Amino acid sequence: MRTLPDAIIPELPNLYRGKVRDCYDLPDEGEGARRILISSDRISAFDRILACIPWKGQVLTGVARYWFDRTEDICPNHVLSYPDPNAVIGRHLKILPVEVVVRGYLAGTTGTSVLTMYKQGVREMYGHTLPEGLRDNQKLPQAIITPTSKEFDGGHDEPLTAKEIIDTGLLPKALWDQVSEVALALFERGQNEAAEKGLILCDTKYEFGLDQDGVLRIADEIHTPDSSRYWKAEGYEAAFEAGTRPPSFDKDVIRAWVAARVDPYKDEIPEIPGEMIAQTSATYIEAYEMITGQKFIPDTSEASVLERLRKNLAPWFTR
Repeated sequence: MRTLPDAIIPELPNLYRGKVRDCYDLPDEGEGARRILISSDRISAFDRILACIPWKGQVLTGVARYWFDRTEDICPNHVLSYPDPNAVIGRHLKILPVEVVVRGYLAGTTGTSVLTMYKQGVREMYGHTLPEGLRDNQKLPQAIITPTSKEFDGGHDEPLTAKEIIDTGLLPKALWDQVSEVALALFERGQNEAAEKGLILCDTKYEFGLDQDGVLRIADEIHTPDSSRYWKAEGYEAAFEAGTRPPSFDKDVIRAWVAARVDPYKDEIPEIPGEMIAQTSATYIEAYEMITGQKFIPDTSEASVLERLRKNLAPWFTR
């Protein structure tokens, strides 16, 4: 009853709808352009919206806030303030046209995942050569960056290599080198802290942008259950030996359920069972509590999440 499928607020200016976030560009008042980013409860995979998961938006905002606070020494981020449990006021960045995915394990279910490509016989991918004989969900010899094109119209991202990024002029070499160094450092920090919590940060996605002064900043989110694949360390070895999927904190449960029934890129998505939605909500909350070490407290103020958002974002209404 308290899900947020959409955050459409007509009084806010310049709406841009992403797969999971509804964003508004605020007018520049002399302090630089700003955006409101609202995390809905939509869950996205295969370039589709699959369902709405209760409390997911609040979980994502809270987990991202936790990691933003703990990685500012590696790379500054876009955040200016948190006016609502589902919302962020951030600097308006020029988003880089490359999505940076860092992977520590041979895993994944999408068409661009290293496991999918590896099982198809591909060994040269994203500018890396993977050895023969790797098994599903096995740790890679070292963490690798697997960049993809950033499709701003919601289209399907395509694999890239570092050479392609530089040769085609997507990014200059110096900037790509900086992005690569920062991404690997962020991933190492994430893996180390996750390990202390009994978790494995298997892989993650970063989006970077440049602010008005040309400073590289992390955009959107970092190390959340949506942008990352987390496994529980305690169950990893047994699952790996059995050839099964390790117990996880991400949306792979729903992705795997859909992929087992239809071609998710072509067919109509079947309705996700209610018990799976409830289970996924509980998993997101458990992820929040394990990652942050804090108790998740749902914000039940106001009659609905949207009404609460409208109240908290009223200072930015323009009409």
